Amino acid sequence: MQTVLDYYSLESTGDMPVCVHCGQCANACPFGAITEVNDVERVKAAIADKDTVVTFQTAPAVRVGLGEAFGLEAGTFVQGKMIAALRKLGADYVFDTNYGADLTIQEEASELLHRVVSEDIPLPQFTSCCPAWVEFAETFYPELIPHLSTAKSPISIMSAAEKIWFAEEQKIAPGKIVNVCVTPCTAKKAEIRRPELNAAARYWDKSSLMDTDICITTRELADWIKEAAIDFDSLEDERYDPVFGEASGGGIIFGNTGGVMEAALRSAYYFHTGSPAPAEFIPFEPIRGLQGVKEADVPLGDVTLRIAAISGLGNARAFIDKIRSEGTFGKYAFIEVMACPGGCIGGGGQPKVKMPMVQKTQQARVDSLYKRDDEVKLKASWENPEIQVLYNEFFEKPLSEKSEAYLHTIFTDRSADLGPEKHVTPQTNSMSPKYKPVE
Repeated sequence: MQTVLDYYSLESTGDMPVCVHCGQCANACPFGAITEVNDVERVKAAIADKDTVVTFQTAPAVRVGLGEAFGLEAGTFVQGKMIAALRKLGADYVFDTNYGADLTIQEEASELLHRVVSEDIPLPQFTSCCPAWVEFAETFYPELIPHLSTAKSPISIMSAAEKIWFAEEQKIAPGKIVNVCVTPCTAKKAEIRRPELNAAARYWDKSSLMDTDICITTRELADWIKEAAIDFDSLEDERYDPVFGEASGGGIIFGNTGGVMEAALRSAYYFHTGSPAPAEFIPFEPIRGLQGVKEADVPLGDVTLRIAAISGLGNARAFIDKIRSEGTFGKYAFIEVMACPGGCIGGGGQPKVKMPMVQKTQQARVDSLYKRDDEVKLKASWENPEIQVLYNEFFEKPLSEKSEAYLHTIFTDRSADLGPEKHVTPQTNSMSPKYKPVE
């Protein structure tokens, strides 16, 4: 059966649905009539190829959702068992996308501060780590393109580092690496195919390379583990491989609505003042919780930022329209948008939940990630020692020429997909050349 999530098949027939691939239709359908495209067989084929190095990276929300597929209580933190299962399935390396979240924050928080002090770059800055939100903005609000952070999403930013720096350090031909992301998000299946996410191709001058090769969802991984007859409950906890295995609390909470915002503030405070974020920033309660819209004014030393964290595209549309009609749009400095209710923990690729239990399950997943944040010593992304190694040995510093060339991206006006009568010509992109990728 053709599904609305099979974007590329539909496009090839000339039928362009207005779909941002968030997967909520698949998550909500009680009959399984709508499904994501299953890519597990592609991963198996890569593992079977002895000339291939198969790496996995796992998104933060997967580890608090996967256990539900094996009868564990909602929100159970199964990071160690998940890593062990991936190794049994044939992974050569297992990395943590939370590291990628820390890397995104290094760039995104630096970009935010650059916007705040610049007269030439528009405020507010919107987050861009949610691909469904990005495609929604490109389609329905293309005039917001200059406001999107150009820092790549955690998966895409880490994939670029993996196929460039890691491949070079480990002396692995980048073409032999098959990079698989495990994610709660069906929209990542579309994001990894965006042609501009080919930093490795540009670095190595190999046009066939894409930074991320395959994306599978939490549900797909769970089904694969069951098919392989792995006794998930009996697995001993294992640890991520070094190089991309360390993460701060800021990286961990990316899976929750408000988490990207809080992580960015923890680092932005340090970048702006030279001092670690004070105790009232961790936890930063005003933007925690499952409410669709959360707002706060945040003092960063001599600067106060008005911020908002939003989950759900309906909430995003209403909020954007409201602040524009009120004339308060430019008074906001930073706005986080996640397409799915609760953020990534409620992603379209997570284990399905019966309707009466949805909010309770989402809250359990949220609580689990925040509990993990409480347990780790490193709270802010800038503190991650593995991130410091990456910059010291390769990218130099956030917003350096190399960083902008390989860790930042561009966006596309897609309003023509709505039909010529609804096409909107966006405002001139007033981003400084600093945020345009090096050709």
